[in-house]
Amino acid sequence: MARAAPIQLFPLAAVAHSEDDLLHRIAQAIEEAAEVDGVAIVLRESDGSSILGASTLSPEQVGRLRFGPGVGISGLAMETGTPVLIPRRLIDDASFVRSPAVDYGEMEAALAVPMAGEHLRGALVLLKSKRWQPSPAVQGRLKEAANEAALTIAAFRNAFRHGADSDRLTKLSEVTRIIKTSPYLEEILQLLVNVTAQQFGYRVCTVRLLDETRNELVLRATQASDRAYQRKRAIKLGESIAGRAIAENRAIFVRDVQKEESYIGHDLAADQGLCSMICIPLTIQNRPVGVMSCYTDEIRDFPPDEVKVLETLANQAAMSIEHAKLQVRSTLMQEMHHRVKNNLQQVASLLRLQVRQQHYKSLEEAINDSLSRILAISAVHDLLSREDLDFVGLRSIAESLVHHLQQALIPPEKSIEFDIRGEDIRLSMNQATQVALILNELIQNAVEHGFKTADEGEVHVNFETKNTEVALWVSNSGNTLPPGFDASTDGHLGLQIVQSLVRGLGGQLRVEDRLGWTVAEVVFTRSGGE
Repeated sequence: MARAAPIQLFPLAAVAHSEDDLLHRIAQAIEEAAEVDGVAIVLRESDGSSILGASTLSPEQVGRLRFGPGVGISGLAMETGTPVLIPRRLIDDASFVRSPAVDYGEMEAALAVPMAGEHLRGALVLLKSKRWQPSPAVQGRLKEAANEAALTIAAFRNAFRHGADSDRLTKLSEVTRIIKTSPYLEEILQLLVNVTAQQFGYRVCTVRLLDETRNELVLRATQASDRAYQRKRAIKLGESIAGRAIAENRAIFVRDVQKEESYIGHDLAADQGLCSMICIPLTIQNRPVGVMSCYTDEIRDFPPDEVKVLETLANQAAMSIEHAKLQVRSTLMQEMHHRVKNNLQQVASLLRLQVRQQHYKSLEEAINDSLSRILAISAVHDLLSREDLDFVGLRSIAESLVHHLQQALIPPEKSIEFDIRGEDIRLSMNQATQVALILNELIQNAVEHGFKTADEGEVHVNFETKNTEVALWVSNSGNTLPPGFDASTDGHLGLQIVQSLVRGLGGQLRVEDRLGWTVAEVVFTRSGGE
């Protein structure tokens, strides 16, 4: 996937005429963004079988082609909940089920990514006409796209399950009920803007949530498909009409935003054909949460009954938003307690190992060893706070550790250059912590033992991944290993810790001289998640 930006699928629900149309639009959008040669969407039925919901290769087979439970790479992805990759020779692979009704042409590779929603399960199948080995980062973005596709389909079904002939108030009442029970913040927001725009015939509907730390309203959902609108900047409370709606805790109506001096974004409003606007505050017990703004494509008034329905919908959405946030906070708190407990137990185990060692010359040396190991765990948590909730990049870990160790370990008289190579392989929290400790020990060993007598040289840290297997090497150009060195019997505490951690990963450790360099190699299988 060439573009790093996430694939935007939610806006498609606002322009789709039917579920079949929506599925076709999603498949086309993913095919274009992922730069593949074909995309199919397979949906699971209530009896466990699955059916082809969309296909850019064989649209005539949509609704006709069926698979048994767990059949094919789509069925395998749904059963396991993890992506299934066939990097080459697709047609010859035993796990790929070829239908005689579908022309696969020159397709060489396929990736099936599971879709998981509250009431929907399925899989995206992406096809390539040449060998394909998508990186973990690309697979991660495709998994995000699959989850967004599931939420988009579920939101569309929920919003329009009663058909186009139901009256406006009945539909909005049903949407209110759905919003009330949904645990997903993004689904709540997107459903709110999609259905509100659809039922009232608004040109654009948006929701901004209040960032209290910055005193800004941040755009979180819109059904406008124009990317310029989706990228609208955050606005300060004091500089906007939406901010006035929050400050005065009431709906504010503007007859023509193109002529209103206090409105921000006249050029975009003119380009989009926006005319009248109403801003409805989202509040919980008079505490502002955000604001919903609705725009028409003609200058008109908003009658009292319309405003009343919008206020009711906004109040219900505000409560659902708060409920979703509380659920997230509760989950995060439980996860944080669990992680802190596990890491404290690991620190205690490392300290017990050190207590048994007799080689330390001073208490300071022993404490410094402990500190370096604790800092390795700390580095993982620091990266988690800045990156994804559950995954950390392996290269980022190494860069953080090298930065700390360069400052703490290398005496001024020694000149040691570090070189870190390889992609930023994503690891789950558990594995990231284990690998951080392994890297900490191996890099520390490379400096302390490799340059015990040598005053200059290099330390290289390399990473490589193939399918689910990860290999890392820490090499140094300093002193070579003693003759007959055996890591399993001759290793000191650091290597004992490494061996224990590698066994915990189900991997292998090898330490040897290669072409005048001392090389420590660790190979293990990457877990799919936590």
